[in-house]
Amino acid sequence: MPLPLGDEIPFSKGLMARALVVTGLDPERSYLIAHRADRDLADRGVSTLDLDRLAELAADVIGSEHASTMIGRLKRLSALQQLEQPLLLLVGGATGTGKSTIATEAAHRLGITRVTSTDFIRQTMRAFFSEEFMPSVHYSSFEARLALTRAEEEESGDAAILGFLDQTRNVVVGVQAALERAATEHWSLVLEGVHLVPGMIATEFPGAFVVQCVVAIEDENLHRGHFWVRDYATEGLRPLEKYLDALPQIRQIQDYLVERARRYDVPVIVNESLDRAIGDVMDLVLRRADQLVSVR
Repeated sequence: MPLPLGDEIPFSKGLMARALVVTGLDPERSYLIAHRADRDLADRGVSTLDLDRLAELAADVIGSEHASTMIGRLKRLSALQQLEQPLLLLVGGATGTGKSTIATEAAHRLGITRVTSTDFIRQTMRAFFSEEFMPSVHYSSFEARLALTRAEEEESGDAAILGFLDQTRNVVVGVQAALERAATEHWSLVLEGVHLVPGMIATEFPGAFVVQCVVAIEDENLHRGHFWVRDYATEGLRPLEKYLDALPQIRQIQDYLVERARRYDVPVIVNESLDRAIGDVMDLVLRRADQLVSVR
């Protein structure tokens, strides 16, 4: 719906806060800005609010630069609302880069209820294909090299990447089927996973709006820290040492994904700050929507 600025739709703190969240702001600051806007309308005795005034109010909360960015994204939000096609948001990235958290939060802010992962697809394939028939899907992405035969290892100097690609080629079959179904059924979907390798998956589906990105962490120590945080948050559900020991292979796969992203012109979202990374993903979706509407 149009922004609740009081003209087409009466001003609403709740609706305004929700719109601000879509621009990448966290819920707390979004509500604070919406509350200030509501109070400003009451103080001035008016019922409508323009974006310039909203920018002034927001600047007191988040600073002029961030307020300007927020207003720019709000203007693009109308373009996203004009699209009738389902949105297919693909969030790739190596293990431990925060892609699952980012994808889930982006889905929540966009009002998308269907969120899944390529690991879920891989797990499903494991139930149907034995290890003897399709060995690579029975290992984590950074351990897929263990499924290689000696001849396959000797064929390439890089077993970690070779094993990962062998696994990805199998998983991509299920990924493509899921995306095709979503496009056909007119479902919006957020799909995240290490197997969303740029150039290896189709990103054009008739009647669907596709946005793809790759999440990466440049600093190795920060990347390592993500596994400690995840271990604490999940109370040791996943074996921490396994991931720390495999960090060199995980970083190797990340380098490969980033290189592929640059080769195929897929945006790389650097996750140094979760809030900023989520904002960058939301901005990417809004900019692509704006471009699509402009072409029309």
